[in-house]
Amino acid sequence: MQFARNVHFQIKPGKEKEFTTLFENEVLPVLRKQSGFQNELALVNPNGAIGVSLWNDRQSAEAYNTSTYPQILATLNPVIVGTPKVETYDVAATTLRA
Repeated sequence: MQFARNVHFQIKPGKEKEFTTLFENEVLPVLRKQSGFQNELALVNPNGAIGVSLWNDRQSAEAYNTSTYPQILATLNPVIVGTPKVETYDVAATTLRA
């Protein structure tokens, strides 16, 4: 069953564009190399950002969370405030193709 990670980021005021650039240039290439990774949707507005990643299964997402996610946080640290909130879900339905 597909699995999703939903991460809520608080972005430093005025850093939305820098967040987007870091996400596109630094985060997405790392995600694409992760075993079981399928897709990412990043949403940004002046109040913050939400990143939704889809995975083949829970095990792949958990492996990413423990091994690689700390690096991602370090990369985004200059443009975010606090610790992002991570929520996980089983994917019940999607129109995205695996």
